[in-house]
Amino acid sequence: MPASDLKLLVDAAHAAGDIARKYFQANPETWDKGDNQGPVTEADIAVDRMLHTELLQVHPDYGWLSEETEDTTARLIRPRVFIVDPIDGTRAFIAGEKTFAHSLAIAEEGEIITAVIHLPMKGLTYSATRDGGAFLNGKPINASNVQDVASARVLVTRPTLNPALWPGGVPDLTPNFRPSLAYRMCLAADGSFDGMITLRDTWEWDVAAGDLIAREAGATVTTRENLPARYNNPTPLLAGMIAAPKLLHPQFIDRL
Repeated sequence: MPASDLKLLVDAAHAAGDIARKYFQANPETWDKGDNQGPVTEADIAVDRMLHTELLQVHPDYGWLSEETEDTTARLIRPRVFIVDPIDGTRAFIAGEKTFAHSLAIAEEGEIITAVIHLPMKGLTYSATRDGGAFLNGKPINASNVQDVASARVLVTRPTLNPALWPGGVPDLTPNFRPSLAYRMCLAADGSFDGMITLRDTWEWDVAAGDLIAREAGATVTTRENLPARYNNPTPLLAGMIAAPKLLHPQFIDRL
């Protein structure tokens, strides 16, 4: 991994935040993408275009996967790929809530090696490199070491606790929610919560950066099938995502 790639993503994420601020709480043009894909705004598109231009100008040999760019098979033959969510938590952005994030990652041969998640309205920048630790605003962060499900505070939605999804018994958790999956993974990484769980199929761009940040902070991160996530798949969907402390994670898997 080029040493400059982390700085590249940090600078790009902050530039994305500068763009998003111009549209935040300013009634941006909004439309629905159809097929249950949710809303998109002119801010999402503006950020996506900037990131596409700036990142590929530095690394034209890298592939590109973004929620707001039409996907092609060209990325599949590239050893390194940018995986980007221009605005994760678009509904929160539209509602004027500050919990939206810019999520940027680089995958190498299916593994995330560099990651940045930036929440411009909250002044938070999470970052990680493979084997280099995880950081919040430049300071090291560590995942929780909670071991007991009953005392764990986990980011999980009420539908995820449907008994039909937990043949081994629903874990005794109180639902907690944040609109951005990327932010949820960061809150599991910095110990604000003791983990996060989403069991439905998840787009790579929603969790790629958070996956590395949580793992480098010491959490165990897998799909609901208890497999490490691999990225830059032909269909960029993963089988959910669970991030939790090393002794807590297997307790969730056992119940699944």
